[in-house]
Amino acid sequence: MVKLEGHDFPDDLYYHKDHMWLRVEGDKVRVGYNAWAADAAGKLVSIKTRPPGKKVKAGKTLGSIESGKWVGSLKVPVSGTIDEINPELSGKPNIINDGPYGDGWIAVITPSELNTELSELMKGSDKDTLEAWLTEEKAKTA
Repeated sequence: MVKLEGHDFPDDLYYHKDHMWLRVEGDKVRVGYNAWAADAAGKLVSIKTRPPGKKVKAGKTLGSIESGKWVGSLKVPVSGTIDEINPELSGKPNIINDGPYGDGWIAVITPSELNTELSELMKGSDKDTLEAWLTEEKAKTA
């Protein structure tokens, strides 16, 4: 597991430049918001997502997320159809802060272009790429 700035980036995940992670689970993918971004945002107070059954396109909006000091878009890392939204997020979006790679997942998606789109994401085992990306992200928030 890569650890950067005190935040975990599990090796078995892929990471999108807009702070979403992806785990391949058979013919579906589970996506969520990475630990560094959740920490930078602060305690999350609201999340709104597109409903199950909706089609999504990689890099486009899956929904929005809000903390006491910030509101931002959740950019989906792959194209496909939303199968499930984490029911635990309703009324408790801060579970993302507590466990972004576990109970704090956001959606399960049936991908339509997985092999092509995975090649555009950062691998969790690629520490150099993740460090360079996080350095750029920190500079944006400084």
